[in-house]
Amino acid sequence: MPIALLALTLSAFAIGTTEFVIVGLIPTMAADLGVSIPSAGLLVSLYALGVAIGAPVLTALTGRWRRKTVLLAVMALFVAGNLLAWQAPGYASLVLARVLTGLAHGVFFSIGATVATSLVSKEKEASAIAIMFTGLTVALVTGVPLGTYIGQIFGWQTTFLVVSLLGLGALIGSALLIPADLKQPEPAHLGEQLKVLAQPRLLLVYAITALGYGGTFIAFTYLAPILEQVTGFSASLTGAILLVYGASVAVGNIWGGKLADRRGPVSALTRIFAGLAVVLLALGFTAYSPVGAVLTVLVWGAFAFGNVPGLQVYVVQLAQRYTPKAVDVASGLNIAAFNVGIALGAWGGGLVVERSGLMATPWIGAVIVLLALALTRLSGRLDRQAEGTPCPA
Repeated sequence: MPIALLALTLSAFAIGTTEFVIVGLIPTMAADLGVSIPSAGLLVSLYALGVAIGAPVLTALTGRWRRKTVLLAVMALFVAGNLLAWQAPGYASLVLARVLTGLAHGVFFSIGATVATSLVSKEKEASAIAIMFTGLTVALVTGVPLGTYIGQIFGWQTTFLVVSLLGLGALIGSALLIPADLKQPEPAHLGEQLKVLAQPRLLLVYAITALGYGGTFIAFTYLAPILEQVTGFSASLTGAILLVYGASVAVGNIWGGKLADRRGPVSALTRIFAGLAVVLLALGFTAYSPVGAVLTVLVWGAFAFGNVPGLQVYVVQLAQRYTPKAVDVASGLNIAAFNVGIALGAWGGGLVVERSGLMATPWIGAVIVLLALALTRLSGRLDRQAEGTPCPA
């Protein structure tokens, strides 16, 4: 794999840290800013909104720019947003900072995916995307716990300063390592970009992404309460188990990319979604056993994020076939679909907890993932019909 992928991975690490670290700092920030916990929680939702808007809209608006120029501009915006958060005098300016960094996040992952695939041969595309997303998963393992610790000891503002320095390092790395002569897709007119929203095959994959990813977050959002209230672990042990989950996520991301390269996206996603549904169903039983819960969480992480490379490369492949002049826009919309899944999964999980209790979340999550599995098989059948060739099981 080319060394230029390291710059993309470092960027993904910085972005992943700033996305997830705020969850651990919400109580601290709420107290310091003088706002309620739900108001502080809006900083997470507004970030996701920035991602959902930035991915398709800004990607479309920068379609005529060189890919490297877009990457550098996005990382500069990311650094600026985190510096604003560091110096934010109040809640309103912090909201603005989160939206700005969310915009940068959305564009980076949509452009980054196409840049990563352009750096390698076709048979290694999913693995290249997986390597880039490894930065995001490593952030879950190391960046988020470390950022939370820094924020609790030195103040939450310091965390954003550190993240902005990470972003600056990624910006410099991209400037030095990313080649300037990347393959440049032909700029798409607005009408061609809008075709993405009217292409049924792409809309189907966006639904698969939102459901397959969102199903996990119905239960994952409430994993810590499950481990503490149902399994009986202490808060400190729960934190250690979440680190194990994060390590499993990193392994699963690479495994999912290799599986998608070897078997093809549809076949890989079929196996991953089936495994994920089984794991979620198993959690409904194993959560009552400390050993069983830990083992289930360990396997869960691998399946939960193993679908990311396959989903992203599948969208790119379909866009190259159906909307070849708007591949970046199609990729950006899939990043938006991931975040829609996160938002709806967390929101839906809250409704499930209120009405049916914590232990209903794994079962409901499994049902949603099975729906994503059914849509994946449908998409594969449509591929067979379009190509006139059998799709591997």
